[in-house]
Amino acid sequence: MAEHTKSSIVIEAAPADVMGVIADFARYPEWTGEVKEAEVLATDAQGRAEEVRLVLDAGAIKDDHTLAYTWTGGDEVSWTLVKSQMLRSLDGSYHLVPTDGGARTEVTYRLTVDVKIPMLGMIKRKAEKVIIDRALAGLKKRVESAPGTPGTAEAYEKPGT
Repeated sequence: MAEHTKSSIVIEAAPADVMGVIADFARYPEWTGEVKEAEVLATDAQGRAEEVRLVLDAGAIKDDHTLAYTWTGGDEVSWTLVKSQMLRSLDGSYHLVPTDGGARTEVTYRLTVDVKIPMLGMIKRKAEKVIIDRALAGLKKRVESAPGTPGTAEAYEKPGT
């Protein structure tokens, strides 16, 4: 089994607000930094993204890749790599756990990356950690600075609602 990197952060918002921002791929270039373009290629019956094309510029890694997304209820989303120019694999997930009666959310981001160019495992883990930390900090800032705006809970509906 491939090694993965994971980290967590607590966001001052309900899980639905956090998932709303995560699910709003069109706005990723506004808050992620590394994602320059995001295009939803396919959606599921609930209107959630199933396949997304992302153009990434993360310094040493510049890539145009497509990810397949799997949504598990309203508290988890995972993804796997469909195609890429630089990556051999990219598997990750966000898992949301409500805290403080649902007023706050603990978000855990798990990521495994394998690049086509040779790279030492220690360097790869460090790169994963940087990607995760930046993504979690950006997500926290986006959710906490824009409650009730598009890209939060109103833009995301839980299955069966």
